[in-house]
Amino acid sequence: MKTFSLKPADVDKKWVVIDAEGLVVGRLASVVAMRLRGKHKPSYTPHVDCGDNVIVINADKVVFTGRKREQKVYYHHTGYPGGIKERTARFILDGRFPERVVEKAVERMLPRGPLFRQIMGNLRVYKGTEHPHVAQQPVPLDVAALNPKNKRQ
Repeated sequence: MKTFSLKPADVDKKWVVIDAEGLVVGRLASVVAMRLRGKHKPSYTPHVDCGDNVIVINADKVVFTGRKREQKVYYHHTGYPGGIKERTARFILDGRFPERVVEKAVERMLPRGPLFRQIMGNLRVYKGTEHPHVAQQPVPLDVAALNPKNKRQ
């Protein structure tokens, strides 16, 4: 048998829309990361961007399990000495850009490198129900139906 290796020209990309309302952040991120990478396809090739384009809507309505909403801390550094800053998940979700929680969760589940930057370009996250990708005719993916633990009431 010969090893099958997909070429970038042969990739069949689909558009998928996921409604994140009531979904647990980590579980949502793992499904999105798998879709972006293309691991759900039998033609998966590690060095080729063979994943789908993923649209996540209602990113401001995601939930955390336990007390993570108040206790989970996101750090970033300004680049200056002593410039480490921290924000809680609650602060970010209640702020101007709540979609960054989902973006960071997905981003941290993908391997770094040039392919990572290309794959992250296939992710679009929106805080409301509207998105400008209607012309691509995205297929809805019900992440809540995949596992009962994916959705919190």
